[in-house]
Amino acid sequence: MDIGTILGVAVACLAIVLGVVFGGNPLALIDVVSVFVVLIGTVGATIICFPLAKFLKIHTVILKAVFSTPTDIVEIILDMVKYAELARREGILSLENMVDEMKDPFIVRGIKMAVDGTDPELIKEVMDTELEALMDRHAQGKQMLDSIAKYAPAYGMIGTLLGLIFMLQSMSDPSQIGPSMAVALITTLYGALVANLFASPVAEKLAANDADEVMVKTIIIAGVMAIQSGDNPRVVQSKLATFLPPEDRDRVLEAA
Repeated sequence: MDIGTILGVAVACLAIVLGVVFGGNPLALIDVVSVFVVLIGTVGATIICFPLAKFLKIHTVILKAVFSTPTDIVEIILDMVKYAELARREGILSLENMVDEMKDPFIVRGIKMAVDGTDPELIKEVMDTELEALMDRHAQGKQMLDSIAKYAPAYGMIGTLLGLIFMLQSMSDPSQIGPSMAVALITTLYGALVANLFASPVAEKLAANDADEVMVKTIIIAGVMAIQSGDNPRVVQSKLATFLPPEDRDRVLEAA
């Protein structure tokens, strides 16, 4: 579980709750009709944008933002250096005995192709294609959250306009203007909350997770290609360490 995501949601919700508690009557912010207009309208608009089969899997996309586990890139690099040392010392076929110990399936697929004597260009092509497919899937998931963030405020505004229309139709009773205006504005509030408390932050979290995973996969591809070409373990270590910031690079050098 990503503690940062949970903490961020909690802090944002706390800010809103404090504003409600110290700002007035919390019950004044509850309106069922407004909830229906914003939520159902936003869901409908998002379904129009994407195939239904993909939209029905949106819960898995959201869960990835909450339950994603960061990968230790330094550990991945050290593992690749270890495999390079073994391949250099005992031959690349010896890595077949290490497959069961490899934690990342992407490493397993790359090492298996190298052990089988697959052409280096084909290995890189296959792994690059898998990485591109991964990036496309992540981009589609983020696009669904971006659509929710875009349409929720719009439906909030639609609800506000409906409320204003109904209010103007009852102008004969001035005492109802204030409460009617308040209810009309609640839909705008709901739309803003859906977009800025949920959809946009989750979309940005998915983008950050995608960048981290792409980095890991890129390092693995570089490591597999270096092992396949028979590079010296120190060369493999130096190649892979260049992907890291200086502080993490020092960790690799010290551990190695």
